[in-house]
Amino acid sequence: MIDSAGEPVLIDPAVAASHPETDLAMTRMFGGFPPEFTRAYEEIRPLPPGFPRRAELYNLYPLLVHVNLFGGSYAHSAAALLKTY
Repeated sequence: MIDSAGEPVLIDPAVAASHPETDLAMTRMFGGFPPEFTRAYEEIRPLPPGFPRRAELYNLYPLLVHVNLFGGSYAHSAAALLKTY
């Protein structure tokens, strides 16, 4: 899609009103984003203490969706995460 100036735009098909950490947690799944992404984000809004642990919990539901769809190693990852709680 393009805007009225002819510039490309993206419409997010999965818009959600949630805590910012929810989206940030997703950037850590499946290999994650480069470290520069997190550094740039934290220049604007520093992450509060404990985020890495909360990110695991935020990612549990998407991980369980993958278990349901694909099984296999996703089930092992989910089980390992659950054992930490």
